[in-house]
Order: sequence, then structure tokens, then C-alpha cells
Amino acid sequence: MQENQRKEVLQILEKNYPEAKTALHFSTPFELLVATILSAQSTDKQVNKITKDLFKKYKTPADFAKLKPQELEKEIRGVGLYHNKSKNIIATSKMLQEKYNGEVPADFDTLIKLPGVGRKTANVVISNAFGKDAIAVDTHVHRVANRIGLANAKHPEKTEEHLHKNIPKEKWSAAHHWLIYHGRQVCKARKPDCEKCNLGHLCLHYKKISIKEGTK
Repeated sequence: MQENQRKEVLQILEKNYPEAKTALHFSTPFELLVATILSAQSTDKQVNKITKDLFKKYKTPADFAKLKPQELEKEIRGVGLYHNKSKNIIATSKMLQEKYNGEVPADFDTLIKLPGVGRKTANVVISNAFGKDAIAVDTHVHRVANRIGLANAKHPEKTEEHLHKNIPKEKWSAAHHWLIYHGRQVCKARKPDCEKCNLGHLCLHYKKISIKEGTK
């Protein structure tokens, strides 16, 4: 995809989703960190349902650090992988207490050293909690970016690299949300609604489909 086409894609996405933002509910960087860890292989809606009560009981790393894994598991049982997530959240909380005075670091390289925190989670936190330019590549971003042609990669980390090159830095955080919204509303995993999409004249996936249909 050429630069002028990428620019047009971003303009269309921005026009379509001007109010796009994270769907996770949080009031502090730590709450967002916990919510994002919980969101792996779970919907934001389900995470919000759980954290609504969870954050009333436990608000700080000190609160979570006191818990036993079994105690936290009972609170987060509604999300996938809750056994591991419980252990990671408690371990992360203890590390924040011991090394960072109970504060969530605003630095990517430090964040990814925390238990249960990968590139996606770290990017979500520094972007949404600290206002830094970042692209968190979740399943929606990975799928949509590669279908459209903003990236050409099989793995999320490579997709992130391609998006860094193909999207102006000041638009990284916003583009992350645009791609997520587009993935949820139009470019769905199993059956993308290509007829509804107004990126068809630019999208590589749609062009491939059109060529195949034309050869039938």
C-alpha cells in the first residue's frame, strides 16, 4: 500500500470513529493495568462487569498484594485464564510495592518486566493512562491492519513494527482505537462485512476477494 493510500485509510477511519477510546473502565493507571491483564482472551464488557465490584474492594497494589491467588480467583472467575491472571496480578502488585513505591511505571521497558504484562498490555497502559504515543496490537488490530494493508505480518510484534513505520507517531494511539472499532463493527474475524465497509477501494483483502469472484 502506497503512502497516499495509507493516509486516506487513516482519514476514513478517523472520520468513522472520532470518539474511539478504550472500552475498559478505570480511574487510575493501576486499575487500567489490572483490567488489561484481565482482558486477555476475554471481552472488555466482561472485564468491566468484574472490575466494577473488584475495584470497590481492592484499589491499590498494596490491597492486591495481600491476597492469596485463591481469593482473587473467586473475584475474577468470569474471565478466561483466571488462575494464571490471579497469580500474575498479585505478583505484579507485590513488585510494584517493593520496587516502585506502589506506582505503575510510565515506561514501556519497565512495564513489560512485570508478571503477566506483555507488549500489548504495556502499550495500552502507557497510551491510555499516561498519554504517550503507542500502538497496542491485539487480535482486532492485528487482523484489521493486515487485511487492509497497513501491515504485512504474521505475528503481532511484526505488525506493531509495520504500523510504527506506516502511521505517523502522533496518530499511533488514536489509530489503535480506530482499528479496534473497525474490527468489532465491520471487519469482523469470521465474516468481515466488506459490503458495508467504505475502505473497499483501498483494502487489499477486498481486492483479493474481488479478483477471486471475477475469475469464477
